[in-house]
Amino acid sequence: MSSFNQGILVTIVGEAVLQDRLIKLLTTLGVSGYTIVPVQGAGSHGRRTGDMAGYNTNIEVKTIVTPEISDQLLEKLAQFPETYALIAFRQSVEGLFS
Repeated sequence: MSSFNQGILVTIVGEAVLQDRLIKLLTTLGVSGYTIVPVQGAGSHGRRTGDMAGYNTNIEVKTIVTPEISDQLLEKLAQFPETYALIAFRQSVEGLFS
């Protein structure tokens, strides 16, 4: 039996203007921790260069949660307007976290 914890890593990549809304959602769901970093890339909503703070920039939010909270989180994210650039995915992880 492994001594590592198991959880679900949820990764969200979206427009920086969504940061406060995403933090509020995580807090509402009882998420105990998350990491946010600025990211650059391209996708169906165009290229995100991050060349001006708050304009045409993306963030990546990562959190490790229970399977139940990951279900709730993805359901809530699916309700965000399609006008925002936003993707989210989850994967099972094990490691040193609590």
